[in-house]
Amino acid sequence: MKSASRPLVLWLACALLLIGLGPAPALAHESQPGLLELRQLTAGSSEQTWEVLWRAPIYYGQPHPARLQLPAAWQPVAEPTLQRLLSSELHRQLVRIGPETLDGSSIGFPGLEQTITDVFVRVTRLDGTESSQLVRPTKPQATLRGERPWSQSAVEYLALGFHHILLGIDHLLFVLGLLVIVRGVRALVQTITAFTVAHSITLALATLGYASIPAPPLNAAIALSILFLGPEIVRVWRGQTSFTIRHPWVVAFGFGLLHGFGFASGLSTVGMPRAEIPLALLMFNVGVELGQLAFVGLILLLHRALRVLEFRWPRWAELGPAYLIGTLGAYWTLQRTVMML
Repeated sequence: MKSASRPLVLWLACALLLIGLGPAPALAHESQPGLLELRQLTAGSSEQTWEVLWRAPIYYGQPHPARLQLPAAWQPVAEPTLQRLLSSELHRQLVRIGPETLDGSSIGFPGLEQTITDVFVRVTRLDGTESSQLVRPTKPQATLRGERPWSQSAVEYLALGFHHILLGIDHLLFVLGLLVIVRGVRALVQTITAFTVAHSITLALATLGYASIPAPPLNAAIALSILFLGPEIVRVWRGQTSFTIRHPWVVAFGFGLLHGFGFASGLSTVGMPRAEIPLALLMFNVGVELGQLAFVGLILLLHRALRVLEFRWPRWAELGPAYLIGTLGAYWTLQRTVMML
């Protein structure tokens, strides 16, 4: 990048990410989806018993603002129970439903429109058939249907991955830091490929249940990866070198393994049916990659569009994005470490 356009591009990119933080910049990543499970427990000619499990993720440190609104015709069997987990609240309730009234019923999520959280709805019947659908804040309501074609589920998992990465400001800030350090098209391709391969490996391992990292230390480590890039960016501006600057793909691969566990949080909380795991894993990862490439492409397009600007920036303005990335990384590292302890 030419010196005239690079600072402006970085400032614009940082501004876009800071706007995306919204009212709660401290937490930076609150797009884990909610999950509503409907499990059939009994069959009958006049009525059926179903278990309703509503897992509402903790939202910016507070109970999720969305509520579960079941159809009026569904009769509660007993008082609902609430179990507080580390990163969510689990609401459990038994209801009686007429055998012909499930399909076509509408379930609402009042308050979901005030959030950035998607909700996965899964229905499991006694005969073993399962169906799922994705509810978005723009339309906080689910109309229950029977089994759907696999293509519809594939599109929803892809959209979930795309949505997850674009709302993961900490992940995008790390990618932005890599873009600042990398020099040349070949190095850029190597670095992005290494990051992609690494987080794809740990995303698969975590989703399939072969490996896991508790959320608090994981979030702190992801913040630390952003902090790590801050001094490296300053070295680039000063014309210095380091192992990271010479071999950015190695660092991208190492930290990509951590970020993959972070991506898995958006998929593992959904609790996919076992038969859907290969499809969900593939399409979610594709969605993450498309979102990541869209962000990288936006930065490169901004650079190309601003190359015509020929004016000199003061030194502090050139170093500003580097210090901003490092400062946010330091703040998140300290904040998440305190939360962990």
